[in-house]
Amino acid sequence: MNKNALIIFARNPELGKVKNRLAKTIGKEKAFEIYTKLLLNVYTETKSLKCNKYLFLTERTDTNLFDDTFIQKIQSGADLGVKMMNAIRLVFEDGNEKAVLIGTDVPEITDVILNDAFQKLSEHDVVLGPAKDGGYYLIGMNENLPSLFENMKWSNEKVLSITLERISSMNKSNYLLEELADIDTEEDLREW
Repeated sequence: MNKNALIIFARNPELGKVKNRLAKTIGKEKAFEIYTKLLLNVYTETKSLKCNKYLFLTERTDTNLFDDTFIQKIQSGADLGVKMMNAIRLVFEDGNEKAVLIGTDVPEITDVILNDAFQKLSEHDVVLGPAKDGGYYLIGMNENLPSLFENMKWSNEKVLSITLERISSMNKSNYLLEELADIDTEEDLREW
């Protein structure tokens, strides 16, 4: 059995329920179109990975989304941190030894980056993919570390630096992948 788990966090693709910050300036229809392209990109880049693939959706599982090599689950928790913590706990309980979690907002994510993340977890406790906005687009670990997600104010420019401080305070090692941009706003879209 493969002991690597890829966790993908995604929203169920529904008009008016995705990319809300982007939709405020470009409209719901265009935001939905961009989201579906980002979702398809993640599927394309992850479908051939040799690992256990989990797709955690916001509202319900969807038989028409991705293919049957992805184990579909529902995100559970009061905020993003609790949802990520619960997903990572679940994949470790399933017998996995490494967990890498990504979202769907990074158009430049590739299978090469994801394979590199799993490889670096053989040498480091935590792997992070820094986002240009000060957060991260990827977090990977080889043991459950819930304190990385607890009491965190999400969607701000200090998420990565606070996470790195927490890793250091636990005497854990980390590795930073290449910095990539995520698409949350119209400005992000233009820059990309």
